[in-house]
Amino acid sequence: MNNIDKTLKVYLAGHRGLAGTAILKHLNNTGYSNIIYQTSSELDLTDTDKVFQYFKKEKPSWVILTAAKVGGIYAHVKYPVDFLLENLKIQNNIIEAAHKYRTPKLLFLGSSCIYPKLPPQPIKEEYLLTSPLEKTNETYAIAKIAGIKLCNAMNKQHNTNFICAMPTNLYGINDNYHKEKAHVIPMLIRRFHKAKTNNLKEIEIWGTGTPKREFLLSDDLAQACIFIMENIDSKDIGEVINIGSGKECTILELAALIKETVGFKGKIILDLSKPDGTPRKLLDVSKLKKLGWESKTKLVDGLKIAYKDFLENPDTRL
Repeated sequence: MNNIDKTLKVYLAGHRGLAGTAILKHLNNTGYSNIIYQTSSELDLTDTDKVFQYFKKEKPSWVILTAAKVGGIYAHVKYPVDFLLENLKIQNNIIEAAHKYRTPKLLFLGSSCIYPKLPPQPIKEEYLLTSPLEKTNETYAIAKIAGIKLCNAMNKQHNTNFICAMPTNLYGINDNYHKEKAHVIPMLIRRFHKAKTNNLKEIEIWGTGTPKREFLLSDDLAQACIFIMENIDSKDIGEVINIGSGKECTILELAALIKETVGFKGKIILDLSKPDGTPRKLLDVSKLKKLGWESKTKLVDGLKIAYKDFLENPDTRL
């Protein structure tokens, strides 16, 4: 590990999201004592002047950019302009301000949706822009790709040290369990818990249960991000670097694990009339592993952490 001065000023953008809360916790737990952050009401990241004024005043040594407008398929389909414009504004403002005020290091977190809809598996970093994107979240993906290209252009033209990391599907503490907006793990935790509470005899899941997905505990993502900031420079990785568990399971296997975690005693029924989605989505994490980091948390253990958080925070179940 590099000899890091843990009093350096770290600006964390997006500190209240799933990734951001985990990163903030782990920065604190590993001794970083000068972490700054603002809520969206305190600092509107889409406002160029306000972002530039903030950077001029604070001059952070590290920037970790997790802030983004996010949502599920329904929101992406209904509000594609919002996902494109708001994310472009947030990214452009922070990345340009970091350059203008000479931030030594920046980490930009993207999403695995930047990759083509049907790439070879596992998905290597070099598959970016090799074939069409998934249409349902295309504008969000294009915004993230623009952020990647901007960071790399800055590195090339201005010799900055801006790194782009692409996490796989995240879950964990402070997840979103909304009945319409949740992703697969929080949605299934919510549904199995409700079925258990109501003494139901069965629970239905969509499709054949055969599609495979990869999941990463948000705490593991946080550890990876801090490892990257402490040990890796942009010149070491190229355009992007994947962050994932390197392991996958079928949706039916996932449902069975969540059923056991929650303690639901009924049956799982497959609704074969519903769509499956993409057959497989696994990131190739060999680049990060070679550089010295790999995920340690098994899915079965991470689900216990997530369910405990769900039970302890009833506000997340709205």
